[in-house]
Amino acid sequence: MYVVATPLGNLQDLSPRAAQVLGEVGAIAAEDTRHTQRLLDAQGLRKRLIAVHEHNEQAAAEQVLAVLAGGASVALVSDAGTPAISDPGARAVARVRAAGYAVLAVPGPCAAVAALSVAGFLPGGFRFVGFLPPREAARRARLEMLREDGDNLVFYEAPHRVVECLADLAAVFGSERRVLIARELTKLHEQSAVLALGEAVAWLEADANRRRGEFVLVVEGAPATEPMNAEAERVLALLLAELPLKSAARLAAEITGAPKKALYARALALKGA
Repeated sequence: MYVVATPLGNLQDLSPRAAQVLGEVGAIAAEDTRHTQRLLDAQGLRKRLIAVHEHNEQAAAEQVLAVLAGGASVALVSDAGTPAISDPGARAVARVRAAGYAVLAVPGPCAAVAALSVAGFLPGGFRFVGFLPPREAARRARLEMLREDGDNLVFYEAPHRVVECLADLAAVFGSERRVLIARELTKLHEQSAVLALGEAVAWLEADANRRRGEFVLVVEGAPATEPMNAEAERVLALLLAELPLKSAARLAAEITGAPKKALYARALALKGA
């Protein structure tokens, strides 16, 4: 099975190798067969299409395995970019591997990497988060876990949630952290801007067109903090044994003079452990 990256929007981004593989395989497993058919029409290709989406992935994997068992190869594609990266496909890949078949990557476009490349943030590590939970409480809880992460953070977001997502990012990470807002990458109305999180919602709301399309958000990593001293760590651990997390961090800061934000982050790490 070939895992084939397809264009984010601009069809000229389909690599010659990807086009060759799509032309040679016996079937194509696609997230949305109608969307993939348009790509194949542009290449002058007619292929058997197998729908592989989040609601049928296990059953669709059986169809993929049947094609492979018959001696033909299969290409796995998503609607745009690299399959199985915040898209359906990972379960199908796992099933194919477990059955003993080779899985080969045909690399190409990836929205997360494309956005990182134009952010201009300092090089180093990054963490791909993908889509955050749709409900505010769960979303903020997830962001709290990421708040002190020093790596650049990459999120995907839908247009109907991007404003509330950016509002939560500013509330949890602080208004000064920088964010790249990239939408409609490689498409006709592609747009990207780097600004402080505290300015992000106003920027989106200043023009309705800025809230259209599919979004990639890249948030700059948290600045490095001084290591916590042993006494602050000891006090925090004692308080955590008796008190809720926020209360323990607040009291530890009052007792030791250590920064409350650093203590809160350490408390999250201790509770997670």
